[in-house]
Amino acid sequence: MRTKGNFRAQLVILLIFLPSLFCLSYIFNSQALALSIEEERILGEKFLVQVGKQFQLVEDDFADQFLNDLGRYLITPLETKPFPFRFFVVKDNTMNGFAAPGGNIFIFSGLIEITDSIDELAAIICHEIGHVSARHLAQRLEQSKKIGLATLAGILAGVLIGGPAAGALITGSMAAGIQTQLHYSREDERQADQLGFSYMKYAGLDPKGMITALKKIERGSWFGSDKVPAYLMTHPTGPERMSNLDVLLSDYTPASSKEEANRFRALFPFFKTVVRAKGLDSREAERVFSLQLKGDPGSSLPYFGLGIVYKERAEYALAIQHLESALEKGPGGIPVLTNLGQAYQENGQDRKAISVLEGALKLAGDSRPTLLILGISYENLEEYEKAIQLFERLASFTPVKNEVYYHLGFCYGKSNRLALAHYNFGLYFKSEGQKEKAQFHFRKADDLSGNNSALKEKIRRARGGSP
Repeated sequence: MRTKGNFRAQLVILLIFLPSLFCLSYIFNSQALALSIEEERILGEKFLVQVGKQFQLVEDDFADQFLNDLGRYLITPLETKPFPFRFFVVKDNTMNGFAAPGGNIFIFSGLIEITDSIDELAAIICHEIGHVSARHLAQRLEQSKKIGLATLAGILAGVLIGGPAAGALITGSMAAGIQTQLHYSREDERQADQLGFSYMKYAGLDPKGMITALKKIERGSWFGSDKVPAYLMTHPTGPERMSNLDVLLSDYTPASSKEEANRFRALFPFFKTVVRAKGLDSREAERVFSLQLKGDPGSSLPYFGLGIVYKERAEYALAIQHLESALEKGPGGIPVLTNLGQAYQENGQDRKAISVLEGALKLAGDSRPTLLILGISYENLEEYEKAIQLFERLASFTPVKNEVYYHLGFCYGKSNRLALAHYNFGLYFKSEGQKEKAQFHFRKADDLSGNNSALKEKIRRARGGSP
């Protein structure tokens, strides 16, 4: 016979574990219905194509490397990485950011503008990484995959990025239906916050940045705007979410800072300055930096920002003047030296560029933007072997910029090493999606490779294993 005591004990156990059982049931059911990893990967690639057609990204090698290095550092604790995470800055001064399909994470220049520390920027990124690792978007899009991944990618680009260019992409009732699916639930946000908090702790960054960043986004008052920031349209917030974050922080004990975290902390002001210089309209950026300089003449960052603005406008003498001032006013490091070297190079002063860039590499030998500009300077001076060494070094990093293959092809050609020249031109055109030109160069490379079996094997793999 079942005793009353046993019944109570079983009831207590049931009440303790029932929520967990419901949670597990929800997770397994939602995962079963979600887009598959392969479907989401394909959708992510198609999404990137749509973004490239419709929207403008901030193009800067330093900013790109900083953001992707930071992102890769923040995903270190992920045991499973279903996609190769990639991070982008959209040139748009609204406060927006989102995790797109396939591990692609986009942060708007306007959202970067409101951050005052690496902790706040990392908090936003970690939250988005949390959505990716929990596959929240994949679960919400399962019912929409029947319309076709290419169509879905276009609608997603319009909904998530928004702006004037999005109108043609999100017309129709189907798009409206998908738009309603994209609002994360409170449970989604809670889980993304919990995961983001753990990633921040592991990275040695301050999780309090999660609250300060969210409060700034909620105010939505940057440059006098009283509109609800786009970030909050898909990322609902409120007192409950803030309370959950407070609970997480109540047990947080700061650990000793990590060397890599300190490196990002030191570079963050330069990253933000680059994004401001290239994210704002040129005249507006010039006005903002000039006002900063007027308020703090001893600061190096306004000089750095103005140097970038003038370099972008091909006013190289002014760019060099302001970048040199940035070096005089403070420790400029890699970003200032690299931009100064590029300004010298574009002004036809390759020897000066080389002197500056070689000095930059002594500070950080793996700076890809610096290596690229230095290689081009040696190429301009017809010192092809030195250029090849630098471009081959760049080709050993992943991902490889297409232009690296082009410069390798050119320099090998000038050095009369024609098999390698055609091989690298083949890689360049393959990356550009020009299959016929790529195959032409791969065939020429194979014909000219003689008995070089290692090169023949590389050519075979590059051609997709075809003979």
